Amino acid sequence: MWLNGKEISLSGGRFQSCLREIRRRARDFEDEKKGIKIKKEDWEKLHVHIASYNNFPTAAGLASSAAGFACLVFTLGKLMNVKEDYGELSSIARQGSGSACRSIYGGFVKWCMGKKDDGSDSIAVQLADEAHWKDLVIIIAVVSSKQKETSSTSGMRDSVETSPLLQYRAQTVVPSRVLKMEEAIKNHDFESFAKLTCADSNQFHAVCLDTSPPIFYMNDTSHRIISLVEKWNHSEGCPQVAYTFDAGPNAVLIARDRKTAALLLQKLLYYFPPHGKDLSSYLVGDKSILSDAGLHSIEDVEALPAPPEMKIHDQKFKGDVSYFICSRLGAGPKVVTDESQALLNSITGLPKGA
Repeated sequence: MWLNGKEISLSGGRFQSCLREIRRRARDFEDEKKGIKIKKEDWEKLHVHIASYNNFPTAAGLASSAAGFACLVFTLGKLMNVKEDYGELSSIARQGSGSACRSIYGGFVKWCMGKKDDGSDSIAVQLADEAHWKDLVIIIAVVSSKQKETSSTSGMRDSVETSPLLQYRAQTVVPSRVLKMEEAIKNHDFESFAKLTCADSNQFHAVCLDTSPPIFYMNDTSHRIISLVEKWNHSEGCPQVAYTFDAGPNAVLIARDRKTAALLLQKLLYYFPPHGKDLSSYLVGDKSILSDAGLHSIEDVEALPAPPEMKIHDQKFKGDVSYFICSRLGAGPKVVTDESQALLNSITGLPKGA
């Protein structure tokens, strides 16, 4: 397997679990155009070459493993003609990375804990697809693309073993919070959605600090972004933006609509301007948000007024954010039929350009 052009081993237990479970469900496959016919029992004897590429930082707290394992399981399932539904596939993806079960679907997804000892009923269910709440706009501040010191898996294991707050959170807080979040999503209730999102993110990181030894995923830049959002929300009298931080310092900011997202971008770029003069490369994804924010050049950024809700106006933190990503709620994995976009050479089976 090649990840971002670098060959890695598939011998790890998480990879092998996903491969084993997909092979166990494999069926006969035939492609008449290419003259390919594979019997169900032959899949056990065949080897696979896998190439994966992330267009965002890997192992930096932006769910790269969730995206990767969801795509891995989905793609292997398509290759081996697996007919199980998405719920079953999500159970397999979960064995690679817990959050990967949710990434099998698009839109809003819930990870059900399940009750069976073997975990087979711990699956994901889609609450609403990506078209349910089209107004939402997501801006991600990539504070650091470096690989984090404590992985999500080892961090969670340590928290389970040592954090009393985690036990309280799991037994008392999360069950009711999940129900409230489902209602907020169903009713497009952004105020409730934002308050729940921020509170849950903050409590997750409180659990990290309550772990022994404590886990520090966020940094000073993360805290400054939280302060910016909290003060803006307070000045408006109701939430304009929700923030959430996974196991890393990078901020995922969810704006209630596109106009709000443009205002958010202005505030972010005021405090975290780019190092150089190239504004276009400082924001990836939906670059049209720059035009909505009236930002066409670095001179426009330099001319931005100070956000009135912030007391200290002359302090800027150039270089503290690597870049921003603008996006929306997305769909789950899908098959790309254009073979020119394939990462592997169909003749050699090796990555293109290798």
